[in-house]
Amino acid sequence: MSDRPEIVPVGTLPPVGVVPQKMYAQVIRAERFGEPEKAFQIEQIPVPELGPRDVLVGVMAAGVNYNNVWAALGYPVNVIAARNKKGEPEDFHIGGSDASGIVYAVGADVKNVKIGDEVVVHCGMWDAEDPHVKAGKDPMFAPSQIIWGYESNWGSFAQFTKVQDHQCLPKPKHLSWESAASYMLVGATAYRMLHHWKPNDVKSDDVVLVWGGSGGLGSMAIQIAKAAGATVVAVVSEKDKAEFCKKLGADGVLNRKDFDHWGPLTSEINKPEVFVDWTKRARKFGSAIWEITGKRNPTIVFEHPGESTLPTSTFVCETGGMVVICAGTTGFNATVDLRYLWMRQKRLQGSHFANDENSKGLNDLVIAKKVDPCLSRTYKFEETGTCHQVMMKNQHPPGNMAILVGAPKEGLGIS
Repeated sequence: MSDRPEIVPVGTLPPVGVVPQKMYAQVIRAERFGEPEKAFQIEQIPVPELGPRDVLVGVMAAGVNYNNVWAALGYPVNVIAARNKKGEPEDFHIGGSDASGIVYAVGADVKNVKIGDEVVVHCGMWDAEDPHVKAGKDPMFAPSQIIWGYESNWGSFAQFTKVQDHQCLPKPKHLSWESAASYMLVGATAYRMLHHWKPNDVKSDDVVLVWGGSGGLGSMAIQIAKAAGATVVAVVSEKDKAEFCKKLGADGVLNRKDFDHWGPLTSEINKPEVFVDWTKRARKFGSAIWEITGKRNPTIVFEHPGESTLPTSTFVCETGGMVVICAGTTGFNATVDLRYLWMRQKRLQGSHFANDENSKGLNDLVIAKKVDPCLSRTYKFEETGTCHQVMMKNQHPPGNMAILVGAPKEGLGIS
């Protein structure tokens, strides 16, 4: 008979190294696809088995990202069916792509962490035997690369999560469990966008324009750029978010609602009168940037709205500068006036999460207290669906959110 306990209550963990047979998890199943508050349901699931390079982490807290709103909806990808096509047998999805926790078990070949280590987890996964990875190339370009807790199962919305050894980084000692769980996905994404794409990596004399400055990505980007010595102009959509950005270090904040030229370009832009009118309105936005920067254009534009803003981002970007984009929150069918792109030799760069080096770079800034996680709200484990429902409706506060799993609930100001 096994000495392993069958299961332990949520909000507690067994002694370090003692792994229960089962765990409580917030589970999504295909028959429940839809509104997150209904799609997520607590179930008892067997604790996953480990491979030789895997690590089992007892989850103290989990971060919240929009990817598991998509997982709950089953749109734009049915993540369960996608994994079943690859031969994975589970008919459920346990999401969560950010975590802080304690190492409870390690595979036979794991060398970088040991049982009892306090860690944060980044969400980049890949096959160590992938020829691309073995050749020493950037694993984020590898065919096997996926995002843990979205494209993979066994994410952080459970008492235990299974990750690859290289995903584990030291937990910053000065942070609470919930703060430590909230920053890695957005922070490492922002770090790669600003530091990876040489020679357009952020430098001390740069101007950086940050769209959505009060959001999870934007709040990280402001701090990362300021840590590099850049001048930062943040863009928000509500007046009350401006002060939040300034406290993070933004040198100036623009309200997108003060301008009226947003949206994708159409072929009408080829008509001289349309081109002149649009350019005049876009220049009003550029002039507002100049008022903050002393007539300097952004050398890096930190993009993620996409469809509604990319024409302007390309227009205001400095000659030889870069528009770097990681999402399309306003739509995916983006347009640019190619005359500005090629004549001014500007760079339009796609960027997707981060590799181990990028993730460590971000984590080192957090450890050095140069980047704050910007935790704004913490939820209970049973509120996982509610939390994602709030995010889907865009009713979440500035910054990042977390969910307590193994960490105690007392005195943490849970919403």
